[in-house]
Amino acid sequence: MTVENVLSPPARTLEPHDPFLESIVDPDADPSGSPHAASLDETDAATRRSALRPVIAVLKQPTLVASILVLALVTLWALVPSWFTAWDPIVGVPQDRLLPPSPEHLFGTDNLGRDLYARVVYGSATSLAATSVAVIVGLAVGSLFGLLAGFLRGFVDDAIMRFMDVLLAIPSLLLSLALITALGFGTLNVAIAVGLASIASFSRVMRAEVLQIATAVYVEAAHVSGVRWYTVLRRHVLPNASGPVIALAALEFGVMVLAISSLSFLGFGAPPPTPEWGSLVAGGRDYLAVAWWLTTFPGLVIVAVVLSANRVSRALERNGGIR
Repeated sequence: MTVENVLSPPARTLEPHDPFLESIVDPDADPSGSPHAASLDETDAATRRSALRPVIAVLKQPTLVASILVLALVTLWALVPSWFTAWDPIVGVPQDRLLPPSPEHLFGTDNLGRDLYARVVYGSATSLAATSVAVIVGLAVGSLFGLLAGFLRGFVDDAIMRFMDVLLAIPSLLLSLALITALGFGTLNVAIAVGLASIASFSRVMRAEVLQIATAVYVEAAHVSGVRWYTVLRRHVLPNASGPVIALAALEFGVMVLAISSLSFLGFGAPPPTPEWGSLVAGGRDYLAVAWWLTTFPGLVIVAVVLSANRVSRALERNGGIR
């Protein structure tokens, strides 16, 4: 035996598939089947389950799924109407006037031979655009008033809330008519009037949420630590108070669809021959005895959109909505 053999023992051979030895050779290696790898797999599975939980919860509610599909369909009508009909909503065929529903004309034709389904589909863009403007106006103006009233309190709170009480005392449709008289006719003016008539509801909900959040521990800690008031308002109060207001906006969407359709029915909306849901119902009232479909199908579309928006708003309310 040589001196080298005594001083340096023979090298130990490593098994190529020994997990323990492979982890010694490569410290970054994570042997398959180790507790750490199993915990990672369980974490990934839990993450996937938590991501799918809202989807599963929605799929368990058939009425909510149907409501979402109705709103998605009407939105596609407004964005890409040419995907759903090849008929012209403005130009009609005189010899096809007042035809009943058929495979060629799903909703029948009107008194000028225009395809009613095409007019409903193209009219969804005008009606939904006006409703969206009304919701944005009501949400923005009402939330601003409610935010200032709940955060500043005192005289500002009293003045804003008394003004909102006056608005609530006036029926919304009557208030909208008064505002339209001042602003003038047209779809945009109707949308602005309906939105301004709804600011009291948004303001009261926002104020209630701000009053509750303003007394929270983290808001008081931010004040004590010297954070400026507008930073507290932007970072803490507004994000936490926006959930119930968004749920209210979903509810008001259906209400505003009905309000704008009513004002369009009365003749305050888009002038003919521009299709609009309310004006379509109004145009068919003179033919109820001979052409029931002229008012029935546009009315059913309005009812479906309003009920779907209300169902979605209830789902949002149940998951952190209006208190």
